[in-house]
Amino acid sequence: MDLLAHLEAYVATAEEAGFSRAADRLGIAQPLLSRRIKTLEEYFGGPLFDRTRRQIVITELGVLLLPYARDVLDRAQRLRQVARSAQRSRVRVVGVPADCAPAALARAIRAGAEQGITLGMRELPPLERESGLADGSLAYALVRTAPERGAFRAPAGLASAPEPDAAGSRAGRRGVHLEELRPRRGRTADRTAPTPSLLLLTEDQVPSYEDRLTRAAARAGLPEGRIRPAGPTATALAETLAGRALLLCSEPFARQHGVRWTPLADPSLHRGYDVGAAQGRGGPQGVPDWLATPLMSAVGAVPRRRGGPGPDTHGEDSAARLAARG
Repeated sequence: MDLLAHLEAYVATAEEAGFSRAADRLGIAQPLLSRRIKTLEEYFGGPLFDRTRRQIVITELGVLLLPYARDVLDRAQRLRQVARSAQRSRVRVVGVPADCAPAALARAIRAGAEQGITLGMRELPPLERESGLADGSLAYALVRTAPERGAFRAPAGLASAPEPDAAGSRAGRRGVHLEELRPRRGRTADRTAPTPSLLLLTEDQVPSYEDRLTRAAARAGLPEGRIRPAGPTATALAETLAGRALLLCSEPFARQHGVRWTPLADPSLHRGYDVGAAQGRGGPQGVPDWLATPLMSAVGAVPRRRGGPGPDTHGEDSAARLAARG
């Protein structure tokens, strides 16, 4: 039963006090209107109109239900109006990581405005961005994938407390190997200092990535439990700045928060990304360049080289590095 159509027949009949006038008002045949009223009476379990008189009269049950029926129809009408308004304004919700560079997201929002599209940025964990594309709650999203399969690669690195002679997050481009994080032998002074944990932000708490990182840490001889999820971002940064932890993150995130950053030497531990589109919006191939480019810049990603595992730390061309830095 189309409840809204049946309620419209009921309300029109009550207001017009006649089946023929109600049918004319709705633009349907009178037999169809009568069938809808009868079906609705069976649904509610009682007559809505007294048909024994010369002019139909609404029953007590009909009087009781009438304001509720009108309310349902009013709400449905408002819902349709909101949907039409949203379509006219072309609002598009974009799922992004929480550690994006705000300036790059601002460029995406401005580019959307130039296209007549209102973009709403929603910070979500990786798995929620995938599900948002699947259920249609997101129009576009940055989707995590393996770095050797994604269209874009974002170098991941370790953030640490700035050195006294270093300016913010400026660090050498030499990549750090996980083996270098092993406790050093033969230095008694180091034995009393706690070994810093390696913290993972929500963006890297993806099962496939965590498994890959855990296996790499085991091969490097790092103690079990050295890698752990980070708590709130502010707390993780505080531990990092205090020298108690190393934080796995992107370069834009490190620069934004003034910590020293060194890329990981192993490209298989970097982040892979695709820009996904909800079904019905053209798929990843249908994502416009004016949106994909600033989104990739927001996470420090560059196009992955085809035919190989991706650029290494020293092999990135200057144009790609400038794009990643926004």
